[in-house]
Amino acid sequence: MQTSKTPFIRFLFFLLIIPGLSFCQMQEKKMDKIHWMSFQEAVKKSQAQPKKIFIDVYTNWCGWCKRMDATTFEDPAIVAYVNKNYYAVKFNAETHDTIQFMNKSFVFKPEYKSNEFAVQMLNGQMSYPTSVYFDEALNEIGPMPGYLNAEQFIIAIKYFGENIYKSGKSLEDYFKESSKN
Repeated sequence: MQTSKTPFIRFLFFLLIIPGLSFCQMQEKKMDKIHWMSFQEAVKKSQAQPKKIFIDVYTNWCGWCKRMDATTFEDPAIVAYVNKNYYAVKFNAETHDTIQFMNKSFVFKPEYKSNEFAVQMLNGQMSYPTSVYFDEALNEIGPMPGYLNAEQFIIAIKYFGENIYKSGKSLEDYFKESSKN
């Protein structure tokens, strides 16, 4: 038996519940993305609450960089691992912004077509994309050039994130070992 109040109750239900569901879905979508920040923000956060820093060094014209953004960095396991274990930075190697780090200013150098900070992180081997890792004390662990699919990238971020690199095991050996599992 329907009363005249039933349509009103349904209306209230949709008015109150549907926006709440949409908000939850928006919050869920935010959690599905890597929390990218500037290098300066990552340094500041790491000084307050130490965590490794992962830097995605890219350029605007790099097709493999865009592919990595669209595939690898969208993988839920990678998003969760990176957000939990790293401060993540997107760094455009061709930025004209001045980067302040370790009492030094890094600027864009036309002769390199890159910012000096990118040149330093990549050891002059300007290849995009390149993943660069810093430890909790802001020491560079090293760069890893090239496009990585999700399966390859999860191995790499665990190698650095779980300090396996400190054991003396090479990244190549860790890749071989992890690929068998």
